[in-house]
Amino acid sequence: MSDIGTARSVEVEDHSEGIAFENNRLNIDPATTAVVTIDMHRGHLDMTHATLPARPDEAKRVLEGAGDFLKFAREHGLKIFHIVLTMREREWDRAINPRASGGWTLSTKTFQTEAQKQGVKHNLEGSIQTELMPELDFQEEDYLVTNKKTLSCFLGTELDLTLRREGIDTLILMGINTNTCVLNAAFESFNLTYKTVVMSDCVSSMYGLDLHEFALENIARCLGWVLTNEQAKQKVLDAEEWRRHNAAE
Repeated sequence: MSDIGTARSVEVEDHSEGIAFENNRLNIDPATTAVVTIDMHRGHLDMTHATLPARPDEAKRVLEGAGDFLKFAREHGLKIFHIVLTMREREWDRAINPRASGGWTLSTKTFQTEAQKQGVKHNLEGSIQTELMPELDFQEEDYLVTNKKTLSCFLGTELDLTLRREGIDTLILMGINTNTCVLNAAFESFNLTYKTVVMSDCVSSMYGLDLHEFALENIARCLGWVLTNEQAKQKVLDAEEWRRHNAAE
């Protein structure tokens, strides 16, 4: 435990009943919903080439969850956007989070990858680190945004403009890190008036599971909805059933 501020015991509040109530009320219309994958590239999730790696067990869990849900999303017509941090050589030293680049705030459950041993810089333009993980099964109809420069998926990118042109009002977020880029996207999505869903089976943090859990709780209580793959799938199926029922009347 750090000695930041005044050391004190903090009560962990239970809001599960209210969260379940709000989750039950949520509707997801596949026609106006997009899945946004955030930094699901080799720089975080490939245990050989990662320069800022997630925990290996968490990387496996997240990739399995993402592959499963993205397959379902394509089958049901949801649009898919992939957001990737890409840095130029001259941008790297000033742009990367100094805490992350030092390594000392990363989870103690990570290990040093070959890329880290070689001193490879994180996600330089054209590097293998910027490649999407194959488990995402990138398709020609997917959208790819590669000019993310900060924790923000929206700042300086075409994401918001493209989403609005496509008539999207609901975002389903997945990726790395739950407490930084995913949480940042949830705040921005909320502020931009999108309905915001985060997939608990498809997010994690290289900073540790304590911050991962904090971020999910913060999102569920303050910004939007946190769902499992099966919960989100059922929301989509319910919307399709409702549409078929109304069309038959």
